[in-house]
Amino acid sequence: MNDEELHSILKATILKKLKRRGKWGHAHTSFDKLTSGIPKHLRGLAKKVAEELIKEGLLLAKPTSYGLEVSLNPRRKAEIDEIIDEKYL
Repeated sequence: MNDEELHSILKATILKKLKRRGKWGHAHTSFDKLTSGIPKHLRGLAKKVAEELIKEGLLLAKPTSYGLEVSLNPRRKAEIDEIIDEKYL
């Protein structure tokens, strides 16, 4: 598996996890929890992928006094579903 393929799998995994938990719009979860369930040797890369998802606008970031919270961007639902379906269907 090459780096590009691994990157896209991690991207879809993070998005699918948030979608499954219903984390759209104002329903947030901790940024640090995004990598739970991902093998330890891939967690550093997964955090970088999550940061890219924020930059791309697929994830919404909300800084709080207790850390960064994130949620899925409801305006990009079709694009998020397409990314997930591409890897998991």
